[in-house]
Amino acid sequence: MLELKNISFGADGDDGRIEIVRDISLTIPDNKFVVITGPNGGGKSTLAKLIAGIEKNTAGKIYFDGADITDKNITERARLGIGFAFQQPVRFKGLTVLDLLRIAAGKPIKVAEACEYLSEVGLCAKDYINREVNSSLSGGELKRIEIATVLVRNVKLALFDEPEAGIDLWSFKNLIRIFENMRNSSKDRTIVVISHQERILEIADEIIVLAEGKIVKQGTKDEILPEIIGTKYAVNVCQKIADSEV
Repeated sequence: MLELKNISFGADGDDGRIEIVRDISLTIPDNKFVVITGPNGGGKSTLAKLIAGIEKNTAGKIYFDGADITDKNITERARLGIGFAFQQPVRFKGLTVLDLLRIAAGKPIKVAEACEYLSEVGLCAKDYINREVNSSLSGGELKRIEIATVLVRNVKLALFDEPEAGIDLWSFKNLIRIFENMRNSSKDRTIVVISHQERILEIADEIIVLAEGKIVKQGTKDEILPEIIGTKYAVNVCQKIADSEV
């Protein structure tokens, strides 16, 4: 279980101190698929980075499985079972997909095992296992490979920061299928996704709406989704992609 108690985060800007996350308290139970949504600039990605330890909160406490992890860094939190997937996955020239999966696993996994994880995210293993993680891969391919690295680590808490960013509609549909499989098959993993895409919101157990650094709504999908569909808090990905291609 993840608990945030009175979490705040601020940064110095041109006009003085800017409060990005403001006194947030919430509990995310085990074995849930939770989506944190809200308008751009509302603090969603910052909150995910605070949980992962990429950023350090300026006030409040963070607890994971009952232990205070507030002062633990990203590496220490990763060892406890917290995984983080960035909006834009990192490309590694000279590093193969197999190398990346072995690094994520923290042990020399066999090729057959690595192939199983690639298959879970819808990639034909023989076409990818020895490819370099570089510019030859599309955004959708990189997203799926990054999800495979989260799966191979078998994390307790998987954080995904706007996984739909930079991918086409076909890749987005595959992404939804992967998340649905993760949600339905995992008994020991909590998944937290930062997104404002309606299709991702539709598969959530719980939705948290964040705006101006504060929680403005929180509840089950059935409670929250009808209130936010068609608003600035939720966006239809098909329309967003169509607008971007005009």
